[in-house]
Amino acid sequence: MIITRTPFRISFFGGGTDYPAWYRENGGTVLSTTINRYCHISCRYLPPFFNFKYLIRYFLREEVQEISEIKHPSVRECLKFLKINKGIEMVHTGDIPAQSGIGSSSAFTVGLLNSLYALTGKMITKRQLAMQAIHVEQDLLRENVGSQDQIAAAFGGFNKIELGGDNEFFVHPITISQEKLNYLQNCLMFFFTGLSRNASGIAGEQIRNTAQKNKELKDMHNMVDDAINVLDGSIDNYNDFGKLLHETWKIKRSLTSIVSNSKIDEIYHAAQNAGAIGGKLCGAGSGGFMLFFAPPEAQPEIREKLKKLLYVPIYFEKLGSHVILYSTQDT
Repeated sequence: MIITRTPFRISFFGGGTDYPAWYRENGGTVLSTTINRYCHISCRYLPPFFNFKYLIRYFLREEVQEISEIKHPSVRECLKFLKINKGIEMVHTGDIPAQSGIGSSSAFTVGLLNSLYALTGKMITKRQLAMQAIHVEQDLLRENVGSQDQIAAAFGGFNKIELGGDNEFFVHPITISQEKLNYLQNCLMFFFTGLSRNASGIAGEQIRNTAQKNKELKDMHNMVDDAINVLDGSIDNYNDFGKLLHETWKIKRSLTSIVSNSKIDEIYHAAQNAGAIGGKLCGAGSGGFMLFFAPPEAQPEIREKLKKLLYVPIYFEKLGSHVILYSTQDT
């Protein structure tokens, strides 16, 4: 039995520059962190007592004889990719619903690959894990996804991720003091809108618009270093981080008409009027989680204004995808 734990992520700046259509020609950069909300995957070889070979449990239960019969696309393609022919039982549980804008699909793929490698007695580096998850999602599944989510889930931590060039990506940990990190975390508020969306569809339109959004994407790229300069400076100026979030949200809304909607705009304006300095919708858009930057003294009023939404406390995490249980199994 193998159990892996893989974190979800929040992307602060640079989202949109992590699509291959952009970064392979222009380079991309993202500032993101993984958080203490996780995808858990358990895998074991299925004992030979059942009239099916593969038992796959997520929000559905699948009992099939052939890998090609598996409906879950990531499970099917990961098993094919790793050429696993023995019967498998896989169970998924997540702390947060799918299609919420915090990289849950990529966390699933990363966690599943990590579990399957451990099950077959092989060790894999974080870089290999990220690269192979990107391959599964972009090349095998042909999904409209970027490359930041797989990297964040595999590596974990608060990082600047550079994309492009011969090595495809490089991960730079953000090395600010614990005092600054604590203050930043205390200024972040995370709310679930209750709205789900098809990220691939929204991202597909954004990718199609890439050629017409050159200036906007370059501005989003540059905001990563602007944000890091704020983090390197005095805590007294950390409100500028929130102001940059507001600027990146304005740009993100301009990338495609379906990023936001009247409900999202209403939530954003209510938080601003209650004292939030800036914020953004996480992920591709149109639903999921909203992130706000607000001084601690303003947060009670913001929570009151948004009391119909679920407030979710979050903290940064550093481990990335890892095995939390390894138990040998007679085969």
